[in-house]
Amino acid sequence: MELNQEIKTLAAQLGAILTDKRLTITTAESCTGGGISYALTDTPGSSNYVDRCFVTYSNEAKQALLGVSALTLTSYGAVSEQTVVEMATGAAQAAKADIAVAVSGIAGPGGGSDDKPVGLVWFAINIQGNVRSYKQVFSGERSYVRTQAIAFALKNIVSRIQG
Repeated sequence: MELNQEIKTLAAQLGAILTDKRLTITTAESCTGGGISYALTDTPGSSNYVDRCFVTYSNEAKQALLGVSALTLTSYGAVSEQTVVEMATGAAQAAKADIAVAVSGIAGPGGGSDDKPVGLVWFAINIQGNVRSYKQVFSGERSYVRTQAIAFALKNIVSRIQG
């Protein structure tokens, strides 16, 4: 299945689950630039489970909108487990949502380092206060890294809710 079709399928599947369980969702996105929220809201009926989402590309936005600590950003950087956990927690609180997904990564082509290579993406999924984080390193050009990250996030939210 083509990745974009997979995203549409996953978003529709997630939407049906959220509607059935009467749960709400929000996103806190950095490297995906709103791609997850776009996929969610591209599904008919999404107003039943999406109220607001956050694209927090800068550290300042992460702090101001999601309450990410300046100390966390200074100590660990924007692309870190600690930051995405705080992003997911802050987004859930700010949106009063049952579920929040946070994503921060290095889509490339520049910006990578030995510790944090291009393609590194951190995820945190907060389901009613239970937060799990995930680390992935995707390959390919910028748009493909972003698309893979969107699909990964949706797939893991579905998996966590069902499982």
